[in-house]
Amino acid sequence: MPAAARPRILYVTDLAYPARGRRYCDEDVFLTSRLREEFGLALCHPRDAAALMGEFDAVVVRNSGPVLGYLDAYEEFRARALATGVPVYNPLTGRGDMAGKQYLLDLTDAGMPVIPTVGRPEDLHRLPRAERYVVKPRLGADSHGLRIVPAAEASAPVDGDVLVQPYVDFAYEVSFYFVDHDFQYALHAPDPAARWRLEPYRPTPGDLEFARRFVEWNTLGHGIQRVDACRAPGGELLLVELEDLNPYLSLDALDDATRDAFVAAMADSLHRFLRDTEGAVG
Repeated sequence: MPAAARPRILYVTDLAYPARGRRYCDEDVFLTSRLREEFGLALCHPRDAAALMGEFDAVVVRNSGPVLGYLDAYEEFRARALATGVPVYNPLTGRGDMAGKQYLLDLTDAGMPVIPTVGRPEDLHRLPRAERYVVKPRLGADSHGLRIVPAAEASAPVDGDVLVQPYVDFAYEVSFYFVDHDFQYALHAPDPAARWRLEPYRPTPGDLEFARRFVEWNTLGHGIQRVDACRAPGGELLLVELEDLNPYLSLDALDDATRDAFVAAMADSLHRFLRDTEGAVG
């Protein structure tokens, strides 16, 4: 494709974000080096996205860090994108982490296989009894603000701004990665104490059925989603997070063939997204 005909993409990333156990910058340097073969790319910090995005055909939000670190800029970005119609990938209609942690309450109420979650003191009785509980901010990300407290303290902080879950003594965590609604690969952390020391995981049909339930529930027609789950003591999988804003992809844990297949799937998805949103900019 001639360079002049390549769609113009504003790629939003915080290359300096100090993620624990991960190097966001390496992943985005790799991804942009490959995507540049098909798209005209410019990288920017999330605080600059609102001001710059009008010059591009679409915005791709990648490893931009937790929005709590730049909430004012993120809200301006969302408002401007919705007002002008600039296409954003992932689309801003996600129901998972993109919208906060309310979905954990909604999925609990719907009886979905998720770690049971409540957000009001009067609902603590709905949780399974546990010696310890996890308290996390509704708008948290990347474990920011997460605390593990004894049972006696579980009710004290529940004021509407945090969520409470029983602490699950899980065997391991596993993540399933999707582009649009197509499964790409799975990775797991065999050691619960080393969340980002990941190894390839071969999911069973039941595992994939579990993960697809949440991807379908989210109703995003385009974009990248990561379904994080834990293997509970009873052997079942329980949802930990549905990451649909800027999921880290752990591409460095993949073999070359799987990594290449993911890049191809993402590029194809972006082309479809641009065709479906053509003419959206007001």
